[in-house]
Amino acid sequence: MENRTASITRTTKETDIALTLGIDGSGRTDIQTGIGFFDHMLNSFARHGFFDLDCKVKGDLYVDCHHTIEDTGIVLGEAIKKSLGDKKGIRRYGSFLLPMDEALVMCALDLSGRPYLVFDAEFTTDRVGYFDTEMVKEFFYAVSYSAGMNLHIRQMSGSNNHHIIEAMFKAFAKALDEATGHDARITDVLSTKGSL
Repeated sequence: MENRTASITRTTKETDIALTLGIDGSGRTDIQTGIGFFDHMLNSFARHGFFDLDCKVKGDLYVDCHHTIEDTGIVLGEAIKKSLGDKKGIRRYGSFLLPMDEALVMCALDLSGRPYLVFDAEFTTDRVGYFDTEMVKEFFYAVSYSAGMNLHIRQMSGSNNHHIIEAMFKAFAKALDEATGHDARITDVLSTKGSL
């Protein structure tokens, strides 16, 4: 089986990003975004999805965290799409129900090539560390659209914002790990159309 890896660089007036994603990894990371809580979430994503992730971001944090988080989502989505190539042999669908203390989060996704995000959660604080909670939805929106992924994330329960957000990143990781996994019964792509 090939080693599915993609490296993406993206430079704008707001951010400078270099990211390498290995789908068939072990959870190894080297992440530096300038936002401690975001680093923690990306580390959790990689570790629990068994993805290797190198991510270096220089963003306009003197403005706020928005561009850094959103643009990282764009680049991560592009890396997911590129690393999967023609998607032959992958399961395509993945879902996970992840508990973290009082929080329970559901994530389901389809690597269909058609982007769509359904995000259902309520946060009770504006920030966790230097991470604006409204940016959670923006991050997953960016990932879903640049990856061409149908992504559903739903908070089932939870009161601690740190737990809720971390459960989302981990549930997303587990669902993506399932969807990108190979199934020997799938010899082409899992679609009646013949392509994804």
